Amino acid sequence: MKADRLLSILLLLQTRGRVPAHELADRLEVSVRTIYRDVEALSASGVPVYAERGRHGGIELLAGFRTDVTGLTADESRALFILAAQGAHAALGLDAALGSALRKVMAALPAPYRPAAEVTSRRILVDATRWKGGPQPAVDLDVLQDAVFTDRRLRLRYRHSGAKEPSTYTVDPYGLVSKAGVWYLIADRRASPRLFRADRVHSAALLPDPVKRRPGVELADAWEELRRQVEERPGGLDVTVRVRRSRLDMFLRLNASSLAELPDDEGENEWVTVRLSYGVVHEARQLLQFADALEVVSPPEVRAEVAAAAASVTELYQRVGRLSS
Repeated sequence: MKADRLLSILLLLQTRGRVPAHELADRLEVSVRTIYRDVEALSASGVPVYAERGRHGGIELLAGFRTDVTGLTADESRALFILAAQGAHAALGLDAALGSALRKVMAALPAPYRPAAEVTSRRILVDATRWKGGPQPAVDLDVLQDAVFTDRRLRLRYRHSGAKEPSTYTVDPYGLVSKAGVWYLIADRRASPRLFRADRVHSAALLPDPVKRRPGVELADAWEELRRQVEERPGGLDVTVRVRRSRLDMFLRLNASSLAELPDDEGENEWVTVRLSYGVVHEARQLLQFADALEVVSPPEVRAEVAAAAASVTELYQRVGRLSS
């Protein structure tokens, strides 16, 4: 463990330059006293590292010192070759760079670990896109990337779901997130976090103004806040349905975000009771896709809504049938 920690300290200092001792202690989950002992151990082994006390002090390597550290473990080397969805790298224009980087890593790996890393790259594949997700619209991330990496504000023309015309926003970007194959821009608008689907951005223009982010807030913080808002949005409308057991697995997959609780499907009954939570009555119309494999038990207004939707579909096809006869 100490050897791994010493290596981590060396890599952090080589990457970051001067780092406060308390920050190293937090990153490595040890005490500040342990960090200073580790620095002494590195110095004793010939690494030109020194510590400066005071308000602006920290731990730093001697200027110009570099080391080609390749002390990866077997598990670490395999982990590097389990690649995420290649579409993510392609969307960012980094496919070629990724391949080049992995070749360099392979060359730098300790010889005994190279075969395992190569086998891992051929035996493990991560595809982050959903089954039957349908064709995805082309996404141009160039301007969004420029704003993220140059810390500039953005002016977006953005079309919300269901809107006929796009709206205009001036935003302060934190970064880009790929969620299940869909790219999102995470940005503040008037100091409030917002989520923008990249494929709904009609146009984006870099502004000359520097970005104005909330102090102390990083991309991961803003994303976690927005993710909770989406996933923990209160339903407000409790709905009970009965689903045929033969369609239960499919029903649970398609309605995972609306489940109030996992159903108790023990037993051999043909019908299984499932409890859902919706924001508004109209959302329950999606239940109609399960036709006679689902029955709404309660509340009455949801039962009536689904029945009305079924009646309107029946009327539509009867009318089309009369016109075509």
